[in-house]
Amino acid sequence: MERYPLLFLSCIVAGFALLKVPLDGFLFPLSPLVYLFGQVAILLFSCVLIIQGLMSLLSRRF
Repeated sequence: MERYPLLFLSCIVAGFALLKVPLDGFLFPLSPLVYLFGQVAILLFSCVLIIQGLMSLLSRRF
């Protein structure tokens, strides 16, 4: 693959970290936004990895 699959995988892990981060104090009102951003990051980069994997499989010449 010509892209950076490990970078996309680390972005997925960062999305899971955003889901688990406890926000206390003045950041507590941002908790739903951070949770939503984590979900979007996981879904987006998972789809990118799946699409790149399919493109890599389909572009091989047999």
